[in-house]
Amino acid sequence: MIAYLRRDVIRFILISAALGLSFLVFPDRACADKSSVTIEAPATVTKGDEITIKVTALHDANNFLHYTDWLYILVNDQEVARWDYTWRNRPEGKTFIKEIPYTVTDPIEIKAEAHCNMHGSTGPKTLKVSVNDR
Repeated sequence: MIAYLRRDVIRFILISAALGLSFLVFPDRACADKSSVTIEAPATVTKGDEITIKVTALHDANNFLHYTDWLYILVNDQEVARWDYTWRNRPEGKTFIKEIPYTVTDPIEIKAEAHCNMHGSTGPKTLKVSVNDR
């Protein structure tokens, strides 16, 4: 019985040492990146057009401990869409896309940001849409 316990302790120490070494050798993989986004929308539209705002979120992890915990879209500093996630309700994958319709009546600035529950965000991204008066 004591021999089995000793073997388990030695195995635990060896595995812990290997994991610790991997954090030193591969520091960029040891800590997954922050959540980031890209925004797609037309650069110029006609006044009154309905556009689709497409936000792609990217994060290297998506498990119950480490995931994107929120994503928002602002138009002219007003929140028009938001998705909140939990360890039980995580995003669909490491890369996921959210789309919303929006009717453009004046020039707009779209801002989007996603946030990792452990490492934060790479920061908001912005995109401007200008309006032609027919």
